[in-house]
Amino acid sequence: MTMKFPQETLNYFQGKIKSFSTADLRQSLYNRASSVQSRVKAISLRQSGGNLRRWLTEILVDTKRRGFKGSLKGLQKKTVESWYEINSIGAIEGMEELEIRKLRIFNQLNFLGIITGITVPISGIFTDSRLPAMTWLVACAPAMISVLVLWLNHLRKYEQAIIVYFIFYPVVTSLVYLGGLNLGIELFFILYGILSVFFIQSISHMLFSIGLSMVSYFMLDVVLKHYQYQLELKNYLFYLFNQVIAIAFIFYGLYLIKEENTGYQWSILRKNRELHRSNLEIEKQKMEIADKAELLEEKTQQLTELNSLKNKLFSVISHDLKTPMYALRNLFQNVQEYNLPAEEIKNLLPDVVNELNYTTGLMENLLQWAKSQMQSNAVRPQKLEVVHLINEVTQLLKIQAEAKNIRLESHVDQQFQVYADRDMVNLVLRNLVANAIKFTPAKGKIIIRAQEKRSFIEISVTDNGVGISDENIDKLFNEYYTSKGTANESGTGLGLMLCKEFLAKNGGQMKVQSQEGKGSTFSFTLPRSEYTFQQQQQSVA
Repeated sequence: MTMKFPQETLNYFQGKIKSFSTADLRQSLYNRASSVQSRVKAISLRQSGGNLRRWLTEILVDTKRRGFKGSLKGLQKKTVESWYEINSIGAIEGMEELEIRKLRIFNQLNFLGIITGITVPISGIFTDSRLPAMTWLVACAPAMISVLVLWLNHLRKYEQAIIVYFIFYPVVTSLVYLGGLNLGIELFFILYGILSVFFIQSISHMLFSIGLSMVSYFMLDVVLKHYQYQLELKNYLFYLFNQVIAIAFIFYGLYLIKEENTGYQWSILRKNRELHRSNLEIEKQKMEIADKAELLEEKTQQLTELNSLKNKLFSVISHDLKTPMYALRNLFQNVQEYNLPAEEIKNLLPDVVNELNYTTGLMENLLQWAKSQMQSNAVRPQKLEVVHLINEVTQLLKIQAEAKNIRLESHVDQQFQVYADRDMVNLVLRNLVANAIKFTPAKGKIIIRAQEKRSFIEISVTDNGVGISDENIDKLFNEYYTSKGTANESGTGLGLMLCKEFLAKNGGQMKVQSQEGKGSTFSFTLPRSEYTFQQQQQSVA
């Protein structure tokens, strides 16, 4: 009961299809196919052998002329070039890589369809079975449809080519089965369903193609079982060949899709790696640009500070240096013009000495600053006895301290040594002691100490002077800060800035402890050995 309606439907379609073709057309097609088959079989073995010998002779002559390897390489080259041209039919510049890969697979499948469509009829000619004319038309249909698809691809009509492939193939095959012929090509419906998933982008079109192929397969192979012509019964080898071709197409199509997808994924990974390398290069360039911008900003700031210092130094030179010179000139002028007595001259000398002491310190700082800006003050480290450095400075500033009745004391171990530049350390120590004298009132005391601190020696200068406020401590090393001393001594603020710079070049640091009204302690560290000095230089670099 369940098979009655499908079988009646099949008979109905078969009758309709038969009504479209006349008996003369079928007889003519049959006669032509039989004629070709008879002519091929009528060729004598001797004639075939002669043609085969001539063909082999031509190949041997060509091989002898070019050599076996040359002929093989030439044939291989032409084959590769031809295969590439077939795969590239319809490909144009600007297409996405995935679309090119799909087009390449599509072209391969259609080219193989042409080969199959030609091979199957030719193989049937040499058989003794009398096959219907419709069988030959169906056998040639794949080749004709594949030629049309490749031609549409060549014309860049990709959508039309897809429609022809996924509509014409199932429809033509269905019409064959509805015409009462079972040629064993029903597995091609599965092939069309599988390939539509890969080639058709639109979901609705893809589902339509899959539905058409699967419904056709189910109705024509599962539901409808009785056909007027069964190729399996007439020519089993031909039937088996069709089944094998369909299975081969299915697996080869899946293989091509897998290979192209794998290649596409590797291509994406390669592009991602290249993009990652490009991003790294860009980031590196950004960092270099940022470093250069930061360096430029730093140089700009240094240049601004140097320009400001230059203006200040010119002001100092034009104002502060002329004061002691005028004092000294006035003293000698008065002695010459007014014949001043010795007692009065003696009373004027302390003021002149005071001015000259300030001028001497200022000139030494200016010379050191000029050397540092001209980069002629390369660090020349050596082993130095701390006690000798302190003694030199105290002897140099002894008169300046005695003028204010200030006592200088040195509490230093005779064995302490540092590894540093002698002139730079001398300038640092001289500036700190001179500042201590400047801000210590009369009858004050200044103590110079030295002590070990791991790989460093710490030298400190302590006074019981006026001290420094917390607000002014922050200004000491960040700007050219200065103030009047206890005896109204002047300053430029250049000394402490030089101290900070020179200590950094020698691997040392400075710190300040002070309390207003009770005094201050300026201390700095210096490396004890060459190894520590080099480590500090590397950390700064």
